Amino acid sequence: MLQELRHFVLIEAHGTFTAAAREAHLSQPALTASIQRLEERCGARVFHRGRRGASLTAEGEALLPRARAALAAFEDGLRAVAEVSRLETGRVCLGAGATVSTYLLPDILAAFAAEHPGVRYELRESTTAESLLAVEKGDLDLAIVADGPGERWRSDELVLVGRPGDRVETFENAAFVTLGRGTTTRGHLDRLFPEADVVMELNSIATVLGNVRAGVGIALLSRAAVQRDVADGQLVELADPRVPIRREFSLAHRGVDSLPPATAALRRMLLASAG
Repeated sequence: MLQELRHFVLIEAHGTFTAAAREAHLSQPALTASIQRLEERCGARVFHRGRRGASLTAEGEALLPRARAALAAFEDGLRAVAEVSRLETGRVCLGAGATVSTYLLPDILAAFAAEHPGVRYELRESTTAESLLAVEKGDLDLAIVADGPGERWRSDELVLVGRPGDRVETFENAAFVTLGRGTTTRGHLDRLFPEADVVMELNSIATVLGNVRAGVGIALLSRAAVQRDVADGQLVELADPRVPIRREFSLAHRGVDSLPPATAALRRMLLASAG
């Protein structure tokens, strides 16, 4: 019906079927047939035909501004689709846990934003279970999950850390500072250190680190989170046969073919960053 609307607007602009047919590179019978289809759909005649050309009926007058608006909206839609396809605009909804959001993603997202300044991204910090549910429901386009389903991205190691000079002979009486239940880090702690005396259950890695530096307790954290403190001598890795604990990060989504262009571009950048 868009083609019929184009022909309708063209005839009104030129004033005759002959001139409009010439402009549209159509035969006059083909253009007449197009207008007849439009009139059948409208249930009314839209042109008066006469020797001096074509003029709008009352019904045609009512249709004209709406036909122009419909054609303009369609062209605007085509431009929007082209902009998204060329990554001139778009939106990415991404989910990830605390370790990934804080230590592994910032440089990648900064590079992505520099390469695609018109694309808006939203990062939601969430547990693996929350992220997978959000992907399934369509609330997230892509999620980076730990020890979950999806395309393998990169590996990580969890290590025990404490202050220099802290001597932990046994972990049965050691005070642990940790993240809340539902995080994969806490899950590994509960599974491998059932004797842990959890004295603090916190919501951020930075808060956990601050309390470990202060001597409140020891912590099981990603090596990515503690490497700077270890290098600076503020923290040390503690030896235990149960650590380091290896875990895998994966990219979870509803299928590569279903990813919007901007999300597909971010996925490619993430995979490339992992080598």
